[in-house]
Amino acid sequence: MNSDGSNDDRNIYLSTIEPAEAVRRAKDALDRAALIRAETVPAHEACGRVTSQPIFARCSSPTFHSAAMDGIAVNSAATFAAREGSPVLLKKGRGYHPVNTGHPLPEGMDAVVMIEHVEQVDDETAGIEAPAFPWQHVRRIGEDIVATELLLPQNHTLSPYDVGALLAAGIFEVSVWERVRLTFIPTGDEVLDFTACPTPTAGQVIESNSQVFRAIAASWGALPSFTPPVPDRPEALKAAVASALAGGAHVVVVGAGSSAGSKDFTRATFEGFGKLLAHGISVMPGKPTVLGVTSGLFDGRLLVGAPGYPVSAVVCLEDVLEPVVRWLQRQDSPGRQKISARLARKTPSRPGMEEIIRLAVGKVGGGFVAAPLPRGAGLITSLTKAQAITRIPAQSEGLEQDAIIEAELLVPLAGLDKVLVHIGSHDNILDLLANELMGLPAPLSLVSSHVGSMGGITALKGGSALFAGCHLFEPESGDFNFPFLQKHLPGMDLAVINLAIRHQGLMVAKGNPKNIRGVADLARPDVRFINRQRGAGTRILLDHHLDKAGIHPAQVQGYDREEYTHMAVAVNVLTHAADCGQGIYAAAKALDLDFVPLARERYDLIMPVAHLDDPRIMTLRQVIGTAQFQKRMRDLGGYDTELTGKVMQPGMGLGG
Repeated sequence: MNSDGSNDDRNIYLSTIEPAEAVRRAKDALDRAALIRAETVPAHEACGRVTSQPIFARCSSPTFHSAAMDGIAVNSAATFAAREGSPVLLKKGRGYHPVNTGHPLPEGMDAVVMIEHVEQVDDETAGIEAPAFPWQHVRRIGEDIVATELLLPQNHTLSPYDVGALLAAGIFEVSVWERVRLTFIPTGDEVLDFTACPTPTAGQVIESNSQVFRAIAASWGALPSFTPPVPDRPEALKAAVASALAGGAHVVVVGAGSSAGSKDFTRATFEGFGKLLAHGISVMPGKPTVLGVTSGLFDGRLLVGAPGYPVSAVVCLEDVLEPVVRWLQRQDSPGRQKISARLARKTPSRPGMEEIIRLAVGKVGGGFVAAPLPRGAGLITSLTKAQAITRIPAQSEGLEQDAIIEAELLVPLAGLDKVLVHIGSHDNILDLLANELMGLPAPLSLVSSHVGSMGGITALKGGSALFAGCHLFEPESGDFNFPFLQKHLPGMDLAVINLAIRHQGLMVAKGNPKNIRGVADLARPDVRFINRQRGAGTRILLDHHLDKAGIHPAQVQGYDREEYTHMAVAVNVLTHAADCGQGIYAAAKALDLDFVPLARERYDLIMPVAHLDDPRIMTLRQVIGTAQFQKRMRDLGGYDTELTGKVMQPGMGLGG
């Protein structure tokens, strides 16, 4: 048993604490003045650095009285008699001197008359019809900067403009605080070094968290570095941490190994170097965060254990590490712009811990709509697709659909006007379309929330989407989508525009080793099926074919196993997690699977008529109407485009 009563091969979380408390503990444990020292850098390379002491001007700017306009320099007292129609005449060299902007003011002159207000009588005589006042159009000595005055205070983050001021004031070197040096150590026997360009096999992953860390930390103005992956051995991790500390790292971040598993050695390693400050923060994802501080030879350095899953790791970096690093560098966090947005669908949450939800956000109608993205801590694509985050409080059981939430933007606010919000059925064409839209001279971003066709109809009803992809078939009428729109959205003025006719069928392993020939084979005990989620048009189509074949869903092994996209179903078949799944031919072709055709169906884009004049929707329709885009659709395989771009009417079915 360990001293805390736990078994030797497992860790136990200490009591979880809020991220703000973790930050406070880290600040209290670190001696900032001893850890981060001042250094001198060239002024022209100091942008983004933080001054360690006040800076006083060495030179005035300007260093002489200078002309602020092109014209003539004069003695203002000699011009007081000038009147319109009764000009004062001045002789060159005695009464005036020609000057250009920036020229020193000649001796005895205290004003400049703009060239537009000068009448050149002859080569030696100039006339002016209005008096000049003292220091008119003159930049006086020290007008901008006066030698010896305070130019910039201590702990000031230097901007590009500050660099110009430093040079103008004759400051060529500046004392700034060191940049915080951080080293990221990825760990895990299953983790492959990305620099070797590996191809992972079962049980292996390509290491990427170090590069996410490196880019994030660099954006703070810090100096990040990283090591190759370290295997799951306590002595190897100890040596890697010691090496990073000996190399001068102020902060060492160990990636993975911070949870409660038998191979999670971060906590014990940190205790060997000093004192543990925290093990576990009360936020999801991000809970397995560890903080420690070193003692002894490397006294006063910060140790951070970041979770291995990428989304959890980012929460650790942004909510805990960033505030500490910026404090060490004497910087304020720029923060994130916040907006109010309407939540596109209900989002439950487990009480007891704050939860961070990543969102796809765009403007729909007169306001912003936020669609929650998948929440898995290992889903790095939820990071790449998000425009914002929201936080569900620890005491809450979640957020209701249409709730007004506070969204913290991860992108500029202006960019949200260029986002097309799609909520509905997944199709591979949407990825093709997203790429095409981003290639336009005025790019548009397509964000999709894959909730199935019925989910798309619900989103349209609540005004949460610009458009929804649907492929709902009604056997009684032989029609697509319209019967469902009439039932669930009666009276709503909608446009139905075809994107493609696509081929649905059963995706099976290459060579079809189980000899699956149709829906009847799904009832075989040796066939493992993978289904789509409730409300998906593909699942509704499957249920129709099962009913026709007289097969009850309970007879299908795996009927209750759900995925949310065609590609996810295809991956299950490819990796032998399932023998069969229903989906589109394009997904089977993309992963080189065999395909047993079942039906052709119409995949339409449903949108409120009120949105047809939206420039984003107009651009969308223009793109899908081009011959070039339609060819690219057909090249994916399993798509027919004879109806693509056309406005559909009830009863058309698969015909025109």
